Amino acid sequence: MLQGIEKRTGEEVGVGLDSCVLPTRHKGISLVQTTDFFYPLVEDPYMQGMIGCANVLSDLYAMGVSECDNMLMLLGVSTDLSKQQGDVVNPLMIQGFNDQAKLAGTSINGGQTVLNPWYIIGGVASAVCSRDEYILPNGAVEGDVIVLTKPLGTQIAVNAHQWLDGPQWWEKIKDIISREEVRTAYLAAMFSMARLNRASASLMHKHGAHAATDVTGFGIIGHAQNLVSYQKADVDFVLDSLPIIANMSRVASRAKEHGLNFKLLDGFSAETSGGLLVCLGSENAVRFCQESLAGGFEAWIIGRVIPGSKQAKIAD
Repeated sequence: MLQGIEKRTGEEVGVGLDSCVLPTRHKGISLVQTTDFFYPLVEDPYMQGMIGCANVLSDLYAMGVSECDNMLMLLGVSTDLSKQQGDVVNPLMIQGFNDQAKLAGTSINGGQTVLNPWYIIGGVASAVCSRDEYILPNGAVEGDVIVLTKPLGTQIAVNAHQWLDGPQWWEKIKDIISREEVRTAYLAAMFSMARLNRASASLMHKHGAHAATDVTGFGIIGHAQNLVSYQKADVDFVLDSLPIIANMSRVASRAKEHGLNFKLLDGFSAETSGGLLVCLGSENAVRFCQESLAGGFEAWIIGRVIPGSKQAKIAD
């Protein structure tokens, strides 16, 4: 589908990874830029705006870029909303997006709003960087370990919360999880998706990260495969553990029994505004995780980089 787009080489990064990295006409200065959008996942429009902004910025953070110079907002307003609904939802979603941008130390200076059958929220994030401000995602080496900065299972948590009002699916899972546990998982997912990966981007520089990506729509294995295929060295990524939001593994397993396979334990469950997947030396990874926890969020060493043929897999 993207065959007509020129492939970048060397210090340039084009289509296929988190952000493009393009040299400008000014020597030593590159433009790091990304765009992303998606459909609402949570009931609170303000939080949805925050999640939408965090999701866009994560692509910059995956390149180790912690400072964003400008954002554009892309908003598709659903034609199914009544005027009364739109007067409530639209300002709250815009405010959430804008407030998150401020928390990230940036601002929104333009964008596009259209009418659309489905609500859409997203944007563009741009950073003008010197060479030492970004980390090319191609330096993983044998002996590195792999760190994840947010838990998996957001898609299952959002679906389980929707099932509270849908007897067809709630009847299938109510014997393995309580309503309160579903609500707890939903809130954990919502606040995880809304949390910026900015601190992790800074820690990537501090602890010498060799490569990174963010975990979103293709699931952790999908994004790990994309990242490993870009490495200069002939290595494989082996994931030994999958941190998952509490109780969501059981819900995913029960859903699979009834014909709905999220592929959570296979590593293909879609995430939104997920964590960074970071390759770095083992001792540095320990310090990365310790400083993450001291900063208020947990990160886990979940895998290894071994000699191979550029494949990502979950350990047997």
